[in-house]
Amino acid sequence: MLIRIFPENPNERHIRQVVDLLEVGGIIIYPTDTVYAIGCDIRANKAIEKIARFKGMNPRNPDLSLIFHDMSQLSEYTVIRDNSTFKLLKRNLPGPFTFIVRANNQIPKLFKNKKKTVGIRIPDNNIVLEIVRELAHPIVTTSIHDPDEIIEYTTDPELIHEKYRDFADIVIDGGYGRNEASTIVDCTGNEPEILRQGLGNLEL
Repeated sequence: MLIRIFPENPNERHIRQVVDLLEVGGIIIYPTDTVYAIGCDIRANKAIEKIARFKGMNPRNPDLSLIFHDMSQLSEYTVIRDNSTFKLLKRNLPGPFTFIVRANNQIPKLFKNKKKTVGIRIPDNNIVLEIVRELAHPIVTTSIHDPDEIIEYTTDPELIHEKYRDFADIVIDGGYGRNEASTIVDCTGNEPEILRQGLGNLEL
């Protein structure tokens, strides 16, 4: 199913429709402030495994990130002890970044592994932020990679729907996406380290 949602003013009924699907373990494709992404509710173990296999990851230890609605939600799943890391996140979020931080004991419980770190995102995109707010849980997320090497990320939601409609239950058309991924910043060491320079320019 392809649903058109406008980022400037997301339709509440459509947001609720997406959340209802997530709550029963559905998989969605949605826009972020970078590329289109695939996601599911953090509690939907079967959907997480399905996404991991789809991306060629180990389903027992998938390298997936979490999307949060805001900074206050982070404390439920992460451990950010030092003030400098918190300030760094606050300066740059919402924005096109994936920050790797220490996970608390909720993450190993949910993923059934010994994961000690987790990638976190708060994208600057009203559609996904409203979905996560309404869901009241983070969503597990990973970007869509296009097999075409020239265009690494798929940007046209109608083409995405055509290609992935047998995999995802809902594809959200939020307009054309970008073809540049988020900047990945590791915050688990003494100093923040950029692991991949993407769309976001880190403000230290």
